[in-house]
Amino acid sequence: MPDRRTFMAALGLACAGQAFAQAPAYPAKPVRWIVPFPPAGAMDVIARTLGESMGRALGQSFVVENKPGAGGNIGMDLVAKAPADGHTMMIVANGMAVNKFLYGKISFDPVKDFEPVSLLAIVPNVLVVPAANPARSVADVIAQAKAKPGAITYASAGNGTSLHLAGELFASMAHVDLLHVPYKGSGPAMNDLLGGQVDLMFDSITSARPHIESGKLRALAVTTRMRSSALPQVPTIAEAGLPGYELSPWFAVYVPAGTPQPVIAKLHQALLDALRKPDVRQRLALIGAEPMGGSPEQLRAHLKSDMDKWSRVITERGIRAD
Repeated sequence: MPDRRTFMAALGLACAGQAFAQAPAYPAKPVRWIVPFPPAGAMDVIARTLGESMGRALGQSFVVENKPGAGGNIGMDLVAKAPADGHTMMIVANGMAVNKFLYGKISFDPVKDFEPVSLLAIVPNVLVVPAANPARSVADVIAQAKAKPGAITYASAGNGTSLHLAGELFASMAHVDLLHVPYKGSGPAMNDLLGGQVDLMFDSITSARPHIESGKLRALAVTTRMRSSALPQVPTIAEAGLPGYELSPWFAVYVPAGTPQPVIAKLHQALLDALRKPDVRQRLALIGAEPMGGSPEQLRAHLKSDMDKWSRVITERGIRAD
């Protein structure tokens, strides 16, 4: 016969289950999907692609709202303060793990103020040089940097972006001195790279691939642990001479803290179902995105691991956001 504690615990679970069963069906209205960056980027494409599929499956619209600014902090703050009913969610990237260390103060806690739902995809960065640059490998870049300390320049989309962090991690592990040239966005940085004003760039595979395929840029290595299916012939940086190097720009979904677990479970399942669909995978492949998935617990552990890693790199290299 069960003891009183076991009986009360079972009764509590039963009551909770009954209360949820009597609650309005979820989703009961359109779901706001906050994208904390401007339209047309990889994050925006992923959200709109998955939102369309999820809307058909769950019978409500998933309305993408772009809330750019402060490296994603404006959109993340909005979601942290939203009702915890599952009708507001957000897609985030590595900024979830690094902004706490890049900015002097942020208005939310990336761990306490959100609940993880699922990792979505990884979009690799790729080390590229203009076709006129004689470097044909990671070893060549390292040799150039050692021959001219502080003279080899690399462009990024701005201080604290994954493109900047990729270069800082590279310089740290290769024990070289590279000169960082931050721009206000990937577009202007790419223009100067193509024009030869800077020597190299760690760019998103989404925007770099057309220039690689046209022959204007040479791809030397990808930053992820595994090779990219979008550029399978290009080695990883770890393969090409820096064992242990990895920067995998990731995208994931979070909801406000306090969102009921059954709602999170429903969102999680809808996301996984969408990621399995051939048309969704095909659209993600066009931007070089590698679908991931995974449980909320795995995403929670992934965020902690990334925060531990980048807090050290950001502190050691003295990196600050714009």
